[in-house]
Amino acid sequence: MEAFGGFGVFLLIVVVIFILAGIKIINQYERGVVLTLGRFTGIRNPGLRIVVPIFQQLIKVDVRSIPVDVPSQEVITKDNVTIKVDAVVYFRVVDASKAVLETNNYLYATSQFAQAALRDVVGNVEMDSLLSQREEISQEIKRIVDSETDKWGIDVENVKIQNIELPQDMKRAMAKQAEAERERRAAIITASAEKAAAKEVAEAAGVLSQIPGGIAIRTLQTLEKISVEPSQKTLFVLPADLGDAFKKLIK
Repeated sequence: MEAFGGFGVFLLIVVVIFILAGIKIINQYERGVVLTLGRFTGIRNPGLRIVVPIFQQLIKVDVRSIPVDVPSQEVITKDNVTIKVDAVVYFRVVDASKAVLETNNYLYATSQFAQAALRDVVGNVEMDSLLSQREEISQEIKRIVDSETDKWGIDVENVKIQNIELPQDMKRAMAKQAEAERERRAAIITASAEKAAAKEVAEAAGVLSQIPGGIAIRTLQTLEKISVEPSQKTLFVLPADLGDAFKKLIK
């Protein structure tokens, strides 16, 4: 009788352990994929869930948005420039059963396919387009990766090209080009200012020429400004009408 009682206690402990082993907690950001005897039998939503130990297996899948870095890739652009470019991919699992059943590792598979798409897309554009149309190229990579990973239950939310590393000689050439462009703009601005100043001077000269002795008076004012130093000697040829100007001022 005592032996039977001891066996009953042992059996009770085994049943309790068996039941506890079947209790699973699924977090709000997870979904549970249930396999019964190796066969898919359903999805478990967040909360306290019970599975049959030994016979059933619960695989938790994170359904939050996941950022994955695409390592730097060495790519030759369409115009034969060798560059290094990297990116980041944001995606989430929208079908947990496909993510478990259709690929061995959906995280690694998405990262690898994003690398391949990055090389293909960047290799088909010129360097100038890559630098000026980064957003458009990122969207093209997103479209390619999203269409491929759809069968894995993955939704690609966004792709962002991060760093574009150019060869050193290309960087120097671009720096020289930028400097030449700045100098060109500065020359245009200077020329425009000189043109405007010359126009104003011409208009002022026209007004002075209409006033008797106006040019001569302006000449005297100029002489006064340039002879501020007593030791400075300035040779200046006076205009012929300067005497007439003095006569008119005396009168």
